[in-house]
Amino acid sequence: MSTAPPTPPGGGRPPSPTPTATASSWPRPPPGPPEPGTGPVTATADALFSALASPVRRELLRLLLDGPRTAGALAAHFDMARPSVSEHLRVLRDAGLVAETRRGRERHYHLEAAPLMDLADWLHPYERFWRQKTAALRRVLDEEDP
Repeated sequence: MSTAPPTPPGGGRPPSPTPTATASSWPRPPPGPPEPGTGPVTATADALFSALASPVRRELLRLLLDGPRTAGALAAHFDMARPSVSEHLRVLRDAGLVAETRRGRERHYHLEAAPLMDLADWLHPYERFWRQKTAALRRVLDEEDP
């Protein structure tokens, strides 16, 4: 009589008796402040930059600075079909830059500034870098003037 391991429900191979490594069993990096240009925003930076790459989406964000607006009110500012504007709003919503609230049959959109603040924090080291470079250039140019 054979003592084969039991077959799992649905067929397939039985589970292995040897343990496997999991992501939680790997060594973790030491805690500490993130390096410049890294941090929580890097996980969503691609979505944010992609959303902000479109001039239509940047204009939608500018319009929402004044407060919540319906999809129809936002679409009225563009020379495109309303479904196209809705697609741009979906991209902004997926990136976390706008939120949608339904009131009856209408959808109201409002600006979510937190991702922009995270992005500004992420960009801060680069801003400081370029300010130092322009200050050095200013000093060189001032030395050249008689």
